[in-house]
Amino acid sequence: MTTRTCTSPASAIARSTLLLALLAGSAHAAAAAAAVTVSPARDVAEAGLVDIRTLAPAIEQDIRYAGVDNFTGRRVPGYDAPKCYLVAPAATALAQVEADLRAEGFALRLFDCYRPAHAVKAFVAWAHDPHEQSRKALQYPDIDKPALLGGYIAETSGHSRAATVDLTLLDCRTGPCAPMDMGTDFDFFGPRAHTDAPEISEVQRRHRQQLRQAMARRGFANYPMEWWHFTLRPEPAPTTAYDVPVR
Repeated sequence: MTTRTCTSPASAIARSTLLLALLAGSAHAAAAAAAVTVSPARDVAEAGLVDIRTLAPAIEQDIRYAGVDNFTGRRVPGYDAPKCYLVAPAATALAQVEADLRAEGFALRLFDCYRPAHAVKAFVAWAHDPHEQSRKALQYPDIDKPALLGGYIAETSGHSRAATVDLTLLDCRTGPCAPMDMGTDFDFFGPRAHTDAPEISEVQRRHRQQLRQAMARRGFANYPMEWWHFTLRPEPAPTTAYDVPVR
């Protein structure tokens, strides 16, 4: 899946692990697509989605798809405001994670929460456009763009079921909260973003594990190909997706 040419046993194992993860992700996405239907709700209130800041007013947000700082290089359709919406149980659990971390001198920064179904379609259309590669050097330097489909960009997304979040960890112990070194930026497509990537430093590994453990305490499971990606388990509404705009 990448342009790397290393042939050591460790590299071969890493490539095999990546392939298995991609196949597993594709199979999971296909299964989800067959089971999920899109709600007829017309807005977030009708869908019963909760703005996380009603439960955690101080939680930091950097909703990347509501602006141009994302892998597409443009605002993503469906994101009319930089807000985080989730189904109520996921919002409650995430607010509890934030409270737990604040008590320890840490905090969360959110990159994405609920994602409209038509935003996912925009991602797929972007992946099929061979000419738009403005962010390749930053976010998928070792992967050909078409290979992003499947393991990284799926035709359906758990985010559209509003119980999945993308986030990072902040250190607030000695002053203003600052992002901790996780080894890659959000939405870096490649093996270094795998939660247990062998090539990251021990400090970066500890930070990723701290985030994973904090989320797990409140019921969120990590997607192993993306250190920032977590889904509440069991999902509150595993067969319902939404397509209302984020406003």
